[in-house]
Amino acid sequence: MSKIVDSGPYEILDRRFATGRCANGDSRLERLFGDCRWAEGPLYLPAWRQVVFSDIPNDRMLRWDEETGAVGLFRSPAGHSNGNTLDREGRLITCEQGHRRVTRTEHDGSITVLADRYEGRRFNSPNDAVVRSDGSVWFSDPTFGITSDYEGHRAQSEIGAANVYRVDPGTGEVRMVADGFGGPNGLVFSPDERELYVSDTVSGRIRAFEVRDDGTLADGRVFAEAPEGAAFDNIRFDDGGRLWVAAMADGVHCYDPDGTLIGRLRVPEPVSNIAFGGPKNNRLFITATTSLYSLVMAVTGVPRVLPPGGVAPHPAEISAPVR
Repeated sequence: MSKIVDSGPYEILDRRFATGRCANGDSRLERLFGDCRWAEGPLYLPAWRQVVFSDIPNDRMLRWDEETGAVGLFRSPAGHSNGNTLDREGRLITCEQGHRRVTRTEHDGSITVLADRYEGRRFNSPNDAVVRSDGSVWFSDPTFGITSDYEGHRAQSEIGAANVYRVDPGTGEVRMVADGFGGPNGLVFSPDERELYVSDTVSGRIRAFEVRDDGTLADGRVFAEAPEGAAFDNIRFDDGGRLWVAAMADGVHCYDPDGTLIGRLRVPEPVSNIAFGGPKNNRLFITATTSLYSLVMAVTGVPRVLPPGGVAPHPAEISAPVR
């Protein structure tokens, strides 16, 4: 059974957080599970009404059932898995820090390796992945899983840098698309897929890159910088163009499309990852240190399936709330 653990999760920093109904959901966080060492990578599976998530140091993936509230083992060992996402065919894409690779779980349960090397050298420890509407898989590759044996296996970096990569959907070619990071972490496409947002935990920045027609990226701009006491992990958009950010000890941040921090969600433990889910895609699932939390909200995540034409409206095309 779930447990109510907080009575006031919302912190309004800008009137737009209130007028955008960002603080109009549940008045309390729900703690769904609390027996992890370091939880990451929540992913809602609509067909099963379950959340799959990673417990990295324990080298396992767990699943929480929305109908019963039960938590069971999904996979163990799990390659010290971190981030999870779905491709356009509903197959699970997983970043395995321990195996230093990105995999796809097929519908029959078999595992296909999508990427484990770049120019013949092993990746550091793939962290988070997103899939574009053309089927390409994009992922970050910091060194967090090779700095010690806690979240992977201690090793030297063979690449010598921490980058973002793209796997071509047709050829399987792995291309480095962005560099210059201290620790690239969370990835998300803007609702219209015209930009790729990347959080850098080490530099404390979120950068936004223009996505060109050929799948390359233009030089990135700084979208946001972490305030004192915060560190950026993964990131997700709602359908109003606001960016929600797992900010470790500073809870969950909410940024207006112009980059202004307009509000926070208070969470009792340092937050690692977030994901929208539930039947209406308005339930925010939060992994935070030992636990999986949720909050049913009055805002909704970007559509799980893109509308005809392949893109959602650009944030600038969405009517802004009254300020």
